[in-house]
Amino acid sequence: MPGPDRIRWGLVIHGGVGVLPEEDLTPDLERAYREALTRSLQAGHAALQEGKAEDGVVEAIRVMEDSPLFNAGRGSNVGADGRVTMDASIMTGEDLAAGAVAEVTTVRNPIELARMVMEGSPNVFMVGAGAEAFARLNGIDVTPNQWFVTERRLRALEAAAAREAAGDGTPNVLGRPADVPLPKPDPPTRFAGTVGAVALDREGRICAGTSTGGMANKRFGRIGDSPVIGAGTYASDLCGVSCTGWGEYFIRNAVAHDVAARMAYLEVPLGEAVDQVIHGSLQDQRPGLGGLVALSRDGTVVMDFNTAGMYRGRMDQDGALEVGIY
Repeated sequence: MPGPDRIRWGLVIHGGVGVLPEEDLTPDLERAYREALTRSLQAGHAALQEGKAEDGVVEAIRVMEDSPLFNAGRGSNVGADGRVTMDASIMTGEDLAAGAVAEVTTVRNPIELARMVMEGSPNVFMVGAGAEAFARLNGIDVTPNQWFVTERRLRALEAAAAREAAGDGTPNVLGRPADVPLPKPDPPTRFAGTVGAVALDREGRICAGTSTGGMANKRFGRIGDSPVIGAGTYASDLCGVSCTGWGEYFIRNAVAHDVAARMAYLEVPLGEAVDQVIHGSLQDQRPGLGGLVALSRDGTVVMDFNTAGMYRGRMDQDGALEVGIY
């Protein structure tokens, strides 16, 4: 992928940094990922043709939520209890409006519910049964939880549980004694399949959104950065950011907001701000693994990561499109 460049209007997306090793990504599977990313960009771009930035973000993310390839919506990771729970958030930069949901189990497209929270309520964040009730009240599509569970994610759950039982995976226990060392972390494929999008519309408005199924084998109501405004998603009048990676580190570092803050207070361009965070403050806290996509008011596009790869793509006002994985 080329470095930062500029568009008049358009969008940038990611399908997470949880990419398969190159040797495991078959030609057919790689083609499927590239086609899914392309469909997402095309849907978002079509919405931007006549609509607002948030229309483009929601449509792009909805395509990825409906695909079993990504860890969001239909392809979400499965928790230790055998259920899928999903999180999402969205934010517009012009007015700092935001909406987020977490621990939803039947909402087909969590990004739509996050938008409904932003536009149809005085609140910012809704969780669990309350968020589900709000979805039903507002006619958001729901479906039985089993619809979200795929064979691929069940295999990932079994693998994560086996690693944890062997003491060789990300811990899911509370109250670990201070003298018990943490096991080495799981590979990014376990926790980093989040999807997201950032759009810049014809009026210069910016919107960012993120959606995820969270970690495989998660328990105790664990929630990562994706629904946390300022951590996994942020938009200001300067830029929009959507993140993917190990959520705890993105929360601790308020990664999405940090990028915008560096632009505002240090007056550095978007590319430099992202580099300082992804390859500096975040990566310094090993294993602060992850990446993000970002788009600034002047049309600068950035897609950056400190892992082996990140499913990603961008599309400009003329329909010029590119996608990448490694």
